[in-house]
Amino acid sequence: MTERSSPENPPVTVSDAVQHALAVTRRGCEELIPEADWLKKLQKSEATGQPLRIKLGLDPTAPDIHLGHTVVLNKMRQLQDLGHTVIFLIGDFTSLIGDPSGRNSTRPPLTPEQIKANAETYYKQASLVLDPAKTEIRYNSEWSLPLGSMGMIQLAAKYTVARMMERNDFHQRFTAGTPISVHEFLYPLMQGYDSVALKADLELGGTDQKFNLLMGRHLQAEYGQEPQCILTMPLLEGLDGVEKMSKSKGNYIGITEDANTMFAKVLSISDELMWRWYTLLSFKSEAEIDALRREVAQGRNPKEAKVMLAKEITARFHSPAAAEAAEQDFIHRSKGGVPDEIPEVRLSLGEGGAPLGIGAVLKQAGLAPSSSEANRLIDGAGVRVDGGVVSDKGLKLGAGTYVVQVGKRKFARVTLGG
Repeated sequence: MTERSSPENPPVTVSDAVQHALAVTRRGCEELIPEADWLKKLQKSEATGQPLRIKLGLDPTAPDIHLGHTVVLNKMRQLQDLGHTVIFLIGDFTSLIGDPSGRNSTRPPLTPEQIKANAETYYKQASLVLDPAKTEIRYNSEWSLPLGSMGMIQLAAKYTVARMMERNDFHQRFTAGTPISVHEFLYPLMQGYDSVALKADLELGGTDQKFNLLMGRHLQAEYGQEPQCILTMPLLEGLDGVEKMSKSKGNYIGITEDANTMFAKVLSISDELMWRWYTLLSFKSEAEIDALRREVAQGRNPKEAKVMLAKEITARFHSPAAAEAAEQDFIHRSKGGVPDEIPEVRLSLGEGGAPLGIGAVLKQAGLAPSSSEANRLIDGAGVRVDGGVVSDKGLKLGAGTYVVQVGKRKFARVTLGG
């Protein structure tokens, strides 16, 4: 038991279980607002045996999830494992509006068909992190559609335009003379109303969602509820260690990528970035991570720590056996070996059975997106045929079967026929 106090509050005894829950909540987070209220909620939950309601709202604007998206999902799982109720809220109604967060133009809304397809894929992938048996799945159309025009007007009366314009993206667009549609003001209101409908105790989101999360606190108070606390999580840096993880920047690891690729990509990150990934992505305790960090500081090879992280992440999205196999595959490749299973590709020779240029082979085999990119790879000594580095962009391959390799991870067994 621990005593916590402040000048405003008398000493209060906090149990070890609550202290642990608070530490789990704070791990890796950007902000916990207000922490004192969250502590009270945890204590009340312990005293009554009533789980807290923890909400994560996601608009299914894209169907695929990468590791960056799982930072918030990991936190949900950690809180779920403490016994609290996790609500995976699919914003099928708010997707029709389009989230203006961080945007400098109006976002075109998705069609209901796109939303439905994306939501199904998104939840299936999120279930690789969350425990599906302990996850409450909700759609905000449940309460948003019945609200109707009268309810929408009453809701809009609970917030001022002046407060709305304090939001950074709205303020910047207004100052720049960039159009802001009235319906965009409805998005944070509707997201906040979700918290009212769900009676949320805690809402999670990225740092870019802070305004919307605070709206939930405001509206809950307006509707006579105990306001939720909010927890913002940082944006995860991608493989380059600089930019946030993003498919458009090519510095991502998709959670549905094959085990060998996932394992090798994790091993490619820098030693410095590894510790940030440990904090945000690993399920190891902070004490375990601190102990591992000390070992590395005292001389242990950091690659061993990185291999442990790569195996943990790969096992989460595949299986422990797949992670072990991926490690062996990586070792095999690093020694110049060819994986046991590689794509088989059959290509036609040129007109009259003429040999096919290496650039065309790479493009047609799916190892390079274009002939110009194929030439760039050859210039960088990144192409091998049957183990030998290709240095001649004019190389032509006749009839036969060849093992063609691009970089460390791309292989194809190419058969050229008539």
